[in-house]
Amino acid sequence: MTNSSSARLSTLACDIGATRIKLGLVHEAKVIAQDMIASYSEGPLADRLPDLAAAFRKLCAANGIKPRDCAGISLSLPSIVDAATGRILAEYGRFRDMPGLDLRGWAKAEFGLPLALENDARMATIGEWRHGAGRGCDDLVMITLGTGLGTSAICQGRVLRGKHGQAGCLCGHLTLHYNGRPCGCGNIGCAEAEASSKFLSELAHARPDFAQSALRHEPLLDFAAVFRRAAEGDACALAIREHSLRVWSALAVNLIHAYDPELVIVGGGIMGSADVIQPAMQAYIDQHAHTPWGRVRVVPSQLGDAAALIAGAWLLQEQSLSL
Repeated sequence: MTNSSSARLSTLACDIGATRIKLGLVHEAKVIAQDMIASYSEGPLADRLPDLAAAFRKLCAANGIKPRDCAGISLSLPSIVDAATGRILAEYGRFRDMPGLDLRGWAKAEFGLPLALENDARMATIGEWRHGAGRGCDDLVMITLGTGLGTSAICQGRVLRGKHGQAGCLCGHLTLHYNGRPCGCGNIGCAEAEASSKFLSELAHARPDFAQSALRHEPLLDFAAVFRRAAEGDACALAIREHSLRVWSALAVNLIHAYDPELVIVGGGIMGSADVIQPAMQAYIDQHAHTPWGRVRVVPSQLGDAAALIAGAWLLQEQSLSL
């Protein structure tokens, strides 16, 4: 890619997470170049913007284009976003300065480009809907299994947002156990508090058989270790695996009852164990979801970490941003 006409079809995309900021140069729904920098999310996001700009310039230079020749910038992050105004409405303990930032103003001043913002789970859903596992289906939900549990919905070909930007994207905080574990959101017994990487250590240590489990000796207690030890027959790991599968499956049933999808896409880092998770969720949904019209299919994501980056061009077009 060396000419401005090709660059105009490209998007500078950024997915901001709690520990990593993933960046990509996206052309025709493919990430043709990417980079990653640390988030340092305990500090202000404003402090990361110079490094973000430098990383974007590095990506463009490596591909023989100038940032100003791209179509725009997309940015996804784990928060509630007012897509119309481009404002971040909450910070949830990370990048506490986010609600006060004018990121569209930053993009215009730094690169002369429009910028579109969206919730990260919603962006991943858009990417899968337009270019991944959801192609050809206009009624779907997505669950991302990772540090937290992200959700989003597409209803009759429209991205579900709601009046305040939070429709569909807070379902990881649906109550699954009203007398359960306190969640960081302030609720009790959220799906996320019951089965996510953020709460896994707490969940494991609360089990009476953890002291005898091989999990106790894992250098990193994550779901990869849980699924590996469960496959070896470890009783504690088996119990955690089955508990988590039921939580994720029950969450999927709640989404089905709420949003009437034909497809459930499951993504996120925990889906490295998709060979176990997908059939378990499908069997639970087949048994428990009330869908008299037919069967809801469960499928793994196809785009992985790239989904939120690839969605950027669609989001810019949807918001019809101009300088």
